[in-house]
Amino acid sequence: MAHEHKLEIFRGLVKFKSNIQKIWGVLIFLSIITAVEVILGIYKPDFFMKTYILDMKLLNWVFIILTLVKAYYIAWDFMHLRDEKSSLRRAIVWTPIYLIIYLVFILLFEATYIYDVFKNGYLSWNF
Repeated sequence: MAHEHKLEIFRGLVKFKSNIQKIWGVLIFLSIITAVEVILGIYKPDFFMKTYILDMKLLNWVFIILTLVKAYYIAWDFMHLRDEKSSLRRAIVWTPIYLIIYLVFILLFEATYIYDVFKNGYLSWNF
């Protein structure tokens, strides 16, 4: 039982006439996000490099957030999650996002602790 897929993105803000146009629109959107990541990675603006949030540079947070946005949108559009029931969408999309956020928190917390242990002399640098 085939049904028509929605030919719109951004919750109906941009509408397309065919699936091919929609694929090109999504490709352009994802390419823009990737281009922003690449440009930020090459130029590394001072503001992003000198601002710290939770002991990590703001630039790293921007990369993590943009990567999550791309992953969410790929799942939302290419896996057709927008056409599913809201409970299934939440189970598929929000669970990994919460787990990724938890993983990032644990990695940052443990990495900061290990760095502090080495820096403050509880153990000496031997490598």
